[in-house]
Amino acid sequence: MNLNEHNIELNQTFNDKNKAIRRAGELLVESGSVSPEYIEAMLEREQIVSTHMGNFVAIPHGTDEAKKHVRSTGISVIQVPFGVDFSENPNEEKMAMMIFGIAGVGDEHLELLSKIAVLCSELDNVVKLVNAKDKAEIIQLIEGVDL
Repeated sequence: MNLNEHNIELNQTFNDKNKAIRRAGELLVESGSVSPEYIEAMLEREQIVSTHMGNFVAIPHGTDEAKKHVRSTGISVIQVPFGVDFSENPNEEKMAMMIFGIAGVGDEHLELLSKIAVLCSELDNVVKLVNAKDKAEIIQLIEGVDL
């Protein structure tokens, strides 16, 4: 997995989760990790089960059937300082301020999920990601996680 500045967007605003998921997928397409069909599978996955993980983090990814659209393991990172709501129920709020789009060859997505989970299990780390002023800072935080 190669995280680079082209796969990271800072200070983004989305008025709904589908636009946020679509943008996370577009970054994966632009990096060559997935074909465009993977984006629809990411949106489909969200319909099946929310990819909101708590601690203001969402990790959208494709369905199992979408594996055929994955060319190489990749990650996209989108900082949304004012958050985007990932809930389906108007009586609850699942705000995501950090969105990690992932795609993995074989089981490599599990390593990505683990790395993000370890990093974001500490709310202080999520705050650091949300407050990061440049892409290099985000890369440093993510690559600093040991599994």
